Amino acid sequence: MAADTPERFDPLGLLAAIQRRHASFIFIGALARVTRGSDELTNGVDITPWMRPTTLANLELALADVNARRADGRPLALDNEEPVIELQTDFGELKIVPQPAGTRGYEDLRRAATYEHLGRGVRPHIASVGDLIRMAGALGRDHDRDLVIVNQLRKIAELERELGIGLEL
Repeated sequence: MAADTPERFDPLGLLAAIQRRHASFIFIGALARVTRGSDELTNGVDITPWMRPTTLANLELALADVNARRADGRPLALDNEEPVIELQTDFGELKIVPQPAGTRGYEDLRRAATYEHLGRGVRPHIASVGDLIRMAGALGRDHDRDLVIVNQLRKIAELERELGIGLEL
């Protein structure tokens, strides 16, 4: 394997490292959709951090703990205005997305996010199904793929409604 390619994908290890440093974030992206019930495949973790200075300082400590480095080789800085920061870590790929498509960022996503136990003591704040639908629909990448994801998430939302789990769509 190349030196910058992780040997394994360990999303729980990555999320645990961030949690240990008390960096507030919302878990988003494909793996968050999988935790909500979609059947996608992914090899990375996407998060939206709270962009306040204390959280960013804690996140920088966590990134050092997991040997995070930018995929493009540039110096790592969290306080700039980049829409997505792509990192490689000892636990796999991590994308930091301060303001995901279709949202206003952490504060917007926090209102409907829930804490979920994923195992090994990892309990991240995960974006709601409604917010995951909103983000997937706003991405504007591969229309057919995004439409499949949105329809799948809508079915999950309907099942949650039938089970009495409150959702905000």
